[in-house]
Amino acid sequence: MTIGRHGVIDVGTNSVKLLVAEFAPGSFRPVLEESEQTRLGRGFYETHVLLPDAIAETAKAVAKFTQAAQKVHAESIRVIGTSAARDAVNRPALIDAIETASGLKVEIISGQEEAELVFRGVATDPKLQGRRLLIVDVGGGSTELILGEGRHHQFCQSFGLGTVRLLEKLRPGDPPSPQDLHNCRARLKDFVAEQIAPVLEGALLGGASVRDGGARARPPKSDGGRFPASRTPPTPATLLVGTGGTTTILARMEKQMTGFDRDAIEGTIITRERIAYWMEKLWSLSLAQRREIPGVPPKRADIIPMGAAIYEAVMERFGFVHLFVSTRGLRFGALMQDNE
Repeated sequence: MTIGRHGVIDVGTNSVKLLVAEFAPGSFRPVLEESEQTRLGRGFYETHVLLPDAIAETAKAVAKFTQAAQKVHAESIRVIGTSAARDAVNRPALIDAIETASGLKVEIISGQEEAELVFRGVATDPKLQGRRLLIVDVGGGSTELILGEGRHHQFCQSFGLGTVRLLEKLRPGDPPSPQDLHNCRARLKDFVAEQIAPVLEGALLGGASVRDGGARARPPKSDGGRFPASRTPPTPATLLVGTGGTTTILARMEKQMTGFDRDAIEGTIITRERIAYWMEKLWSLSLAQRREIPGVPPKRADIIPMGAAIYEAVMERFGFVHLFVSTRGLRFGALMQDNE
């Protein structure tokens, strides 16, 4: 392990995020975290072309975070691009803008690499050691699902499903109508059934014993007619872990937190009933009203209903009754990868 401070900048579809952490023998301590929404993927999913102003804003944010990391004496800084960056037909324009603005090289990682880093990062939480985990990381353009235990994962895949992507596909009204909510749930039910379940359910059945907090050893009930009982058998011994902006916001909403407090958010448990509650609430309010909910960052008020809907669909299909919130993920994993 390389002793000292190291940073990683995550260039996502919705936001740019910075993590600087300090490494010492046997320890890993975050010292600086920043996030700025640049919505790199806005208007992206019809043409797969990144807009010039989105590229410029993203490059400016990376440059700002590079300076911030240098001010706290980061010895190395890694810049990683994910979903929108890897899918863009004008990817070179983004890379050139970021490298010119920041002086740093940009890595565009594959969905598989992204999922592996997410698993590595979440697994740094001592509370999760020895648990069999299904990690779901909902981003702006993609969702990573990773199933594993300890330091090893047995299933790891990235899917073309994210909050910004879903928002641009659905384009709900303001406020959304009951039909908008129905359309969202129907689309997600089909996506999970057709894209995720065929490749995930076999791996999920590898569990043996039931542990409290994971999926129950009984079929899930139909919930108010929104979803029929899952056709996938229950997933014993598996704890559902959510990481990324959506689950952080959901935890803040649950606790009515206006700011980011890692210690208070980490390990929050959100039940399927509470996810259903927030779904009904979020999808009944206007954008202006959602911005007034404690815990909802104003710039994310348009996409949080989409993120909640993705978690609801996964929990319903696979029978999970609890969601464990992790504040760790790709950036933690990238730093651990560089310093082992």
